[in-house]
Amino acid sequence: MTIDWTIPLIILQLIFLEGILSIDNAAVLGALVTPLPGDVEVPWPGMLHKVGHKLRPLLGFQRMAALRVGLLGAYVGRGIMLFLASFIISNPWLKLVGAAYLIRLAFDSLGAHGGEGAEEEGETGSRIKRQSFWGTVLTVELMDLAFSLDNVVAAVSLSDKLWVVMIGVAIGILTMRFAAGAFSYFVEREPILKTAAYILVLNIGIELVLDEFHILEISDLLRFGISVSTILLSIAYAHIGGLKFFRPLLMWLSHGFGIFNELINWILAPLAAIFRGILKVGKIVFAQSQP
Repeated sequence: MTIDWTIPLIILQLIFLEGILSIDNAAVLGALVTPLPGDVEVPWPGMLHKVGHKLRPLLGFQRMAALRVGLLGAYVGRGIMLFLASFIISNPWLKLVGAAYLIRLAFDSLGAHGGEGAEEEGETGSRIKRQSFWGTVLTVELMDLAFSLDNVVAAVSLSDKLWVVMIGVAIGILTMRFAAGAFSYFVEREPILKTAAYILVLNIGIELVLDEFHILEISDLLRFGISVSTILLSIAYAHIGGLKFFRPLLMWLSHGFGIFNELINWILAPLAAIFRGILKVGKIVFAQSQP
């Protein structure tokens, strides 16, 4: 029986690739879960309260639980996307949808907000909104799906054996979630990293658009370099007084993001109202169906 040594090498390549492509994801997930309390139980809905109580020793408190629930969702979502890889490759507009979601999320977090519900204002004038536990989990899952569009296309290009790709990607996801936990720890000590995480989201969204329209081809190593540079420059800005020279420019950009968000919210307001109406009707129908 001969051993195909190319398979372990491909798996190692996939793990490395997943690590490079997921540094942004890890940073963003770490920033997302940081506002959640690390000593408060998960607020399970009434019908799931008993099940949730049994799962508490496994999931932990809210901050860690968000990462662990997100880990499960990442495996399910990435697995589905791997099976749909050929569809994703042949329908490049999906990347543009993912890019639009990432850019919208970045603008929403980096834009200057004047309304209620804002948590804190950073050096750029941006306000990072505090979300509920389940709102954070949903954002984590959507973020992972948006990020994984590019990762899946890159992964399937290395091997035509689905099980090999899934092993490499599975280990890579696990590594990335540990990295997210570490990033969350550092965000508490370097709050500027929270803003840096959403700059990374904006970077990836723009990179996807540039790549899809063949304006600029960005290699995996260059993307990794841009991500690391963004994090290092953000830390430098927070600690080197001379760099505050750029603060007026950053404030101007932040207000511009806020104006753009208001415009998008105005355009999408009718759709949002319809969606809320459907949810309300669904809740009423569900309540009436209960014995």
